[in-house]
Amino acid sequence: MKKNKAIIILLCILLLLVGVTYVDFFGIDAEGTGSASDISLGLDLAGGVSITYQVVGDEEPDSTDMSDTIAKLQKRVEGYSTEAIVYQEGADRINIEIPGVSDANAILKELGRPGTLYFIAETDSEGNRNYTGQYVQNSDGTMGIVYTMNKTIDELLADGSILVQGTDVADARAASIRDQQMGNVEYIVDLTMTEEGTEKFAEATRNAYTKGETLGIYYDGNIVSAPTVQAILTDGKAQISNQGSYEAAESLASTIRIGGLKLELEELHSKVVGAQLGVDAIETSLKAAAIGLIIVIIFMIAVYLIPGLASAIALLAYTALVVLLLNGFDMTLTLPGIAGIILSIGMAVDANVIIFARIREELASGKTVRNSIKIGFDKALSAIIDGNITTLIAAVVLLFLGPGSVKGFAQTLALGIVLSMFTSLVVTRYILYAFYAIGLKSEKLYGVGREHKTLNILSKKGLFIGISLAVIVAGFVMMGVNKASTGDILNYSLEFKGGTQTTVNFNEAMTLEKANTEVAPYIEEITGSAVQIQTVQDSNEVIFKTNSLNVEQREALNEMLMTRFGIEEKMITSETISSTISKEMKSDTIIAVVVAIVCMLIYIRIRFKDLRFGVSSIIALLHDVLVVLAFYAAARISVSNTFVACMLTIVGYSINATIVIFDRVRENMAVMTSKDALEDVVNKSITQTMSRSIFTSLTTFVMVAVLYILGVTSIRDFALPLMVGIVCGTYSSICLAGSLWYIFKTKVKSKKQTK
Repeated sequence: MKKNKAIIILLCILLLLVGVTYVDFFGIDAEGTGSASDISLGLDLAGGVSITYQVVGDEEPDSTDMSDTIAKLQKRVEGYSTEAIVYQEGADRINIEIPGVSDANAILKELGRPGTLYFIAETDSEGNRNYTGQYVQNSDGTMGIVYTMNKTIDELLADGSILVQGTDVADARAASIRDQQMGNVEYIVDLTMTEEGTEKFAEATRNAYTKGETLGIYYDGNIVSAPTVQAILTDGKAQISNQGSYEAAESLASTIRIGGLKLELEELHSKVVGAQLGVDAIETSLKAAAIGLIIVIIFMIAVYLIPGLASAIALLAYTALVVLLLNGFDMTLTLPGIAGIILSIGMAVDANVIIFARIREELASGKTVRNSIKIGFDKALSAIIDGNITTLIAAVVLLFLGPGSVKGFAQTLALGIVLSMFTSLVVTRYILYAFYAIGLKSEKLYGVGREHKTLNILSKKGLFIGISLAVIVAGFVMMGVNKASTGDILNYSLEFKGGTQTTVNFNEAMTLEKANTEVAPYIEEITGSAVQIQTVQDSNEVIFKTNSLNVEQREALNEMLMTRFGIEEKMITSETISSTISKEMKSDTIIAVVVAIVCMLIYIRIRFKDLRFGVSSIIALLHDVLVVLAFYAAARISVSNTFVACMLTIVGYSINATIVIFDRVRENMAVMTSKDALEDVVNKSITQTMSRSIFTSLTTFVMVAVLYILGVTSIRDFALPLMVGIVCGTYSSICLAGSLWYIFKTKVKSKKQTK
């Protein structure tokens, strides 16, 4: 690279960095569109719309029907945001909270009235039309059909015109099919009926097909679609064709799903609620991220000199691009999402550390600076790709199979991984070559590696395994103690257990900060549990959510509010609420994690040609999860919705660190001679990657530690176990993973070796 070209490259990178950073701060227009302040935030950081539905009817609904309705509603509202939550309030109410929106009426209009779906015959038994269609011109100039009902639902049910209802539909999904001859794409909705609904649907389609009629799909007062029946459908499967776009197909499918709820719901009230964590949580998180980033940059420059400066510029570019793309992909940022970004920042630093360590090794072998840079990037490539792809596999699986809250974490993690690979392998490379081309060529500016004495890690493998087993066993013992004393093995928060929601209408407006400082301590003293607080926009109402309260606690709480704050008792209402993390969400998370682990095993098996590498990695990963679980049990840290994100962050961090060591083992085995002992190769590989393991852990630990020091209570409850997980992940990668692989390698022979 010539000097003039190098200067142009550096200027372009710096200009791009300045430009993206400007957009992050100020946006692309006067309204701040595209800026950091324009990023969609979750309920925990920004609040949103809260809607309460009441079950229609005088009888108390069945608990099974309630849980089924909640599960289906959860899937429906995730179309607005992956962070939306649905939970039960009292015996016959369902609450929906959707982050990032402030127009409750718009949501209600689009969401409609759940549980009011019917399939209506076009004509009744006497040939009278139940509904009539009329062509009208749409606002975009296209023609569409508007249907008018000629009878009420009660009349249609009475005369037998309705054979199929929404509860007979098992599922409805948007899809697209391509005409192989013409190449056109048609958008459709695939319907699947329940076992009982299959027979009803066969009869309904038989009647319509015989008469050559349509079958109207009625929802919330309107015919939303009236497809012509072209066959008698007896297998419970159907397709609604001729949807104008995939979005139109998805909208109809979503309408059918929500209209197919077992219970019919009507809106009781809706309101706009404030953030659960408050403005302070956002400000402290941003401040912590900035301080942590500055510390990491100073560390990288101090340790790696010119390469460190290159990584600092690349890291700033990475951070700016993450903020920009969070907006670009319209992602909703929550506390778990912040965890994904923290992990990806650690991985971005990790890739640079691997590269720079390789460059120093090449310089120590006598190569020139230019050749050392080239060879360093080449040799580091496989470790970076393998480490990042294994974590990316987990993120993609979680994105497709995980529940809403996990998807938010997976989105930011996947985005961060892809960006970190780009900035490390492309941006850092070009900056380094440019620095060299403008005259920064002295070896002293890059640091020459030194040969370190090989540590005999394997000689202590029995001790390390023993310590780990002791900690894990102690964790299970502690869980047993907790179970005996409190009834739960962990300190589950109301997101897992449900609790009591107390709504208080104060005599004057109450900010979240004031409620936290002046009211929450008294509530915590009475209830003995942490309090989640939400303010209600344009009112004096404040919502306090605690663990379940008995009658005495509710009375004491009411007495305190009346005495200390002069509130009339009629202005205080309490309801029992269910957990926001349902059984379905728990099972979906477990399935997603298991599938992710299997996929990672398959990838490692393909890349490393030895399943024992994968098995050792997974055992080290499970070790880290169990140790952190033991910490949760011993320290009685609150297990909230951030628990899943914390564990997934540790999983991603652990597998990445282990893969880097195994990559070096694989490389050293390829050049080992018959005189080399396998034990020496493993010890040498661990020693060679030791600085990478320690430095990466240190930089990531610093990011989380600053978040812990500056954060509010809920953020600290998230950051503390994450710090334990980072330390534990470093320990397992250095002290356990290689030892486990060595044991499997020497004790468990592969098929090739036994032949």
